[in-house]
Amino acid sequence: MSGRSARVLALTASAVAVLGALAPAAMAADGVGIWGRTDDKVVTYWGFGVMVFFVLFVVVLSLIQIRLESRKERLRQELERLRPPAAE
Repeated sequence: MSGRSARVLALTASAVAVLGALAPAAMAADGVGIWGRTDDKVVTYWGFGVMVFFVLFVVVLSLIQIRLESRKERLRQELERLRPPAAE
């Protein structure tokens, strides 16, 4: 590894370590953060929200992929139909 890439790696690692050490105190004091008092109910609902988000995200992206695949297949069939027969 060259000197420059080693310095960049060391700088990046130290920046991540400093940010990781300071993150817990950044937005909360005594359990009160942006949302308000954090208790089990808030954490549970947040977890359910994350699960619902990812389920919907995967479903929407799958529907988009299905639509694009069917479009690609229709175009391929149209090109096959318009292609002149091969001379044998």
